[in-house]
Amino acid sequence: MTPGARLTESGSARFNVWGPRADRVRAMTPDAVELARLDPIGGGWFAGTGSAVDGTLYYIQLDDGALRPDPASLHQPNGVHGASAIVDLSFEWHDDAWTGIALAEHIVYELHIGTFTDAGTFDAAARRLDHLVDLGVTTVELMPVAQCPGTRNWGYDGVGLYAVQASYGGPKGLQRFADACHARGLAVWMDVVYNHLGPEGNYLPEFGPYLTDRHHTLWGDAVNLDGSGSEHVRGFFIDNARMWARDFHVDGFRLDAIHAFVDDSEVPFLQQLAAALHQLADELGRPVHVVAENGLNDPELLVDVERGGLGFDAAWNDDFHHAVHVALTGEKTGYYAAFRDAVEDLTTAVRGGYVRGGGPYPYRGGARSGPGLELSRDRLVVFSQNHDQIGNRGEGDRLTTFAPPAADRLAAGLVLLSPWIPMLFMGEEWAETHPFLYFVDHGDANLIEAVRRGRSEEFSSFLDGDVPDPASPATRDRSVLDWSKLGLPPHASVLTLHKQLIDVRKSHPSISDPRPEAHDVRRSGSVITVTNRGNGPATHAVFNVSPDSVDVEHRLAGWRRLVDGADERFGGDGAASPETLDDAPLPIGPWGFVLYREEPH
Repeated sequence: MTPGARLTESGSARFNVWGPRADRVRAMTPDAVELARLDPIGGGWFAGTGSAVDGTLYYIQLDDGALRPDPASLHQPNGVHGASAIVDLSFEWHDDAWTGIALAEHIVYELHIGTFTDAGTFDAAARRLDHLVDLGVTTVELMPVAQCPGTRNWGYDGVGLYAVQASYGGPKGLQRFADACHARGLAVWMDVVYNHLGPEGNYLPEFGPYLTDRHHTLWGDAVNLDGSGSEHVRGFFIDNARMWARDFHVDGFRLDAIHAFVDDSEVPFLQQLAAALHQLADELGRPVHVVAENGLNDPELLVDVERGGLGFDAAWNDDFHHAVHVALTGEKTGYYAAFRDAVEDLTTAVRGGYVRGGGPYPYRGGARSGPGLELSRDRLVVFSQNHDQIGNRGEGDRLTTFAPPAADRLAAGLVLLSPWIPMLFMGEEWAETHPFLYFVDHGDANLIEAVRRGRSEEFSSFLDGDVPDPASPATRDRSVLDWSKLGLPPHASVLTLHKQLIDVRKSHPSISDPRPEAHDVRRSGSVITVTNRGNGPATHAVFNVSPDSVDVEHRLAGWRRLVDGADERFGGDGAASPETLDDAPLPIGPWGFVLYREEPH
């Protein structure tokens, strides 16, 4: 069954609701007039038809209880507690020629629709897409856009998982945005949250066992993936993901915190979800990539199902970020404490992917995980910043505000010249100084106070002042990108650097060759070198992860310089490296990096 309300060709709507905790289910108008009586059809499902058109408002009533939004509502124009709206999902698409992007070719750009522009809508974001094309990225990754309480939220408090945030422009806004991306050659990935539901507006437990007290997570009762009725809960999420790919032309998914799933079933839900999306990709004739945020660093999730894995395409690699951050800032508190030898850890991350492995593998009882699996270089996404690593700092400060400019440029070089899939966080490409703060717009005063108290307690030990109020509209406003910086120093120089690095990456496929044997990664003191001998001309990158100048011995006489992070065009003091290498040691300045290309004899 496909949950929710869908228009038919006869001027009516078909309502499908899974409500095993009810004896009687009806679709009601906002003024409590029956729109459709839903008959039981087995397995806890109820179905019926009623007169409706695009935009018709309705609630679902269980027995004689309160009127509730449809669990699979496509639109909540008046918020998470308001009436659901019928949506005609047909759309005049212009992307018939779109065939998607191969995994190794992705250069990802993570953005939050609500703060990417001052207007905070899909349409306003679409008007900035030409900037992303000019920058050179290939993929827009949207932070969650499922319906959340209020008009401003990071997106991880979603409760209307089938509905598109109304304040962003609703479902039609997302369709227009995806169509605009494809028209410019940009893929669209979507961050989805299936591991928990937000604390306000979650009416799913009134309908059925969507959650279970058999397992517990950081957010309370776990999503029911292995208990009674779990086949319908799984179907609810799988159908949701398929809808985004089918009806909104989404090209990929980033699954939030998959380590938070508790699943003792024989066939893991995550395996089932990935298989369903890959099957849909075959039907659509274009890739639909499935990417995980995986706090346990379980490489088995990237193993094919036939070999006992979960069959995911790729995963975020927080270890890469942590090593970069510690090396460039010296911070060693919290989870950074495990990265004491940051240069060695960073070398490990560039060379093989994960740095810290281990811990129980949560989908196969008793098995252990670790970094030993040899991964294709298009299986991990690396970054020096993202929404979590910025926003979960008390003041939401970006790397550019507390790292030296040269170190900030080095971070760009490490990410964009890495053999792994690179990702930027919005504004990073021009050294945005506005923070990205945590913000919410809950309607429950007690919940707001609990969020305020939780944030203050979390950061009390290392913040001198107060944590910005997450419920204040000003907190969201402070997080909006400042597009006026684009042409101003030093931001314009940083943007030039990012464009140059992306252009070099695209024009020299040896850098992103996914084969492990194509990349030789070595460390000597503070220097990491990466020699790429894959597709096309060989390239050689040298990174000085240190505030001191170094002279690097090499055997690359005759190789030609492509990029030097110290170039004045990028805001540096001037390139110290020779344009063509001879037999002399290569000088690299503090936090410097340089990329050379082998020239034919």
